[in-house]
Formats: sequence, structure tokens, C-alpha cells
Amino acid sequence: AAAPTRAAEPEPELSNHLAEEGRVEGREETERVNGGGEDGETSEEGAPRQEHDITLFVKAGYDGESIGNCPFSQRLFMILWLKGVIFNVTTVDLKRKPADLQNLAPGTNPPFMTFDGEVKTDVNKIEEFLEEKLAPPRYPKLGTQHPESNSAGNDVFAKFSAFIKNTKKDANEIYEKNLLKALKKLDNYLNSPLPDEIDAYSTEDIAVSGRKFLDGDELTLADCNLLPKLHIIKIVAKRYRDFEFPSEMTGIWRYLNNAYARDEFTNTCPADQEIEHAYSDVAKRMK
Repeated sequence: AAAPTRAAEPEPELSNHLAEEGRVEGREETERVNGGGEDGETSEEGAPRQEHDITLFVKAGYDGESIGNCPFSQRLFMILWLKGVIFNVTTVDLKRKPADLQNLAPGTNPPFMTFDGEVKTDVNKIEEFLEEKLAPPRYPKLGTQHPESNSAGNDVFAKFSAFIKNTKKDANEIYEKNLLKALKKLDNYLNSPLPDEIDAYSTEDIAVSGRKFLDGDELTLADCNLLPKLHIIKIVAKRYRDFEFPSEMTGIWRYLNNAYARDEFTNTCPADQEIEHAYSDVAKRMK
């Protein structure tokens, strides 16, 4: 990959995003986020923790500046934040197709990343690369302990898409039923105790899991993939179809509420209005 120029003179179409006040390391052409701790965090040796020059390019919202609706952008944003590495985030206005962006990653839409001067464009490959490159003991491992966690909820977004795109009233019930079936399957997984929640020496059976996330009490790559999509479903289905996750799906609600308590998720989410706007053409009125 060609070595990028680091947008020393950014086009107006490239906007900066501040993930959270107090997590900024500098206000140059891109906002710098310290994913692991407070401003100016240092390693044990006392040196700044920046080992790599990383910029994540994400889709901009309809105002051309704020974070847009893109679960893939949020997925990578969460991964970098959870890794605790310092990184820059730049929002890209797709409507204007900035020239410097075309030079950096020709024909590529966000999300993509530059890592120490190398352009990375495939989301799945970026995830694998970051997990391998930013590894223990310095950076946390984000892979799952249980393989089933990676596929949990993998059909929910497709069922939601079919449900939200349907415009025929008489077909709504079947699409809703299919979505509910996929959600129930996810809910069952979240409520089923993982092997490490079951004490082999205990006489008490754990009927319902108490874990916070898909694979345990810590966020993993599986959560970075699923949570942004689940959040979109929650916002869009309510806004355009008056559909809400049933209250009896306690696993899903526990999962979402635990996610909303974490900065790594809430501060990488687009605004609700941004998500609603993105679906304003897709979710047509039923006839």
C-alpha cells in the first residue's frame, strides 16, 4: 500500500471528531483519542503510550462533520478504544468525496485506517490485524473464549433489514415474526450460562446467566460487531415501525443496558437522529 500523506492541509470535507472531552491528546487536523485511560496516560516506564501512528477514517453524518450511521465504522472505533491505544479519528463526508481521501484510498469508502503509514481497507482484515499487532502483554486480547459468541445474533440484522424495508402491511406480520425469532435465539444465548459460569463443585444449578456481554463480563470483538447493529435496530424499528424489543427478552435488555454503561460503546455511537435520518428513505411507509 502506498504511504499516505497525513493530511497536513485537510480539505474542508474531512472533519474532526472529538470522541470525548478530556480524551484529546491534540487538536491538529484530526482529533486524537486515548482509548485506554485519561489524557496523558503513560506507560510504566513513564514514556507516553503512543507506539503507533493510527488514524481511523469513519463515515460522517448528514451534517458532514459528526459521526454517521455505520456499524462497521463503530466496530473499528470500539476495537481501537478497547485496545487502549492512542489514535486519531477523522470523519469523511461521502457526498463531497475529498481529493486527498481519493489519493489515500482510491475507490474506498470508510471505514478504513492508516497504521504507521500503511493503508488498511478491509474491516475483517483490520480487525485481525489489530488483534495480532496490538497484543498482550501491552494491549488486551479482545478475541472470545467461546466460539459460539462470535456467531450469536449473526442473523438478526438481516431479519431486521427485511422487516424495515417491507412496505406491504399484510406482509408485516411474517417479517416481524422472523425478526422476533432471530432476537429470541440471541436472547436465549445471552441467558444461557457459559461453561465458566457453572461451578462444577456447586450443588446449585445456575438457570440464567448473569454475564454482562456476549462472551462474559468484558467486551470482546464479538460485541464490537453485534452491539452497533443491535443499537440501530432498537432506534430504527421504534421510530418507523413502533416495534420494541419485548420486555421478556431479559438477556437482550441486560446486554444493551450493560453496553450503554460503557464509554467504549456510548461515545462511539452516532446520535439517534443520525441513525433515524439514515433510514428515512429505506423505511418507507407501509401501504
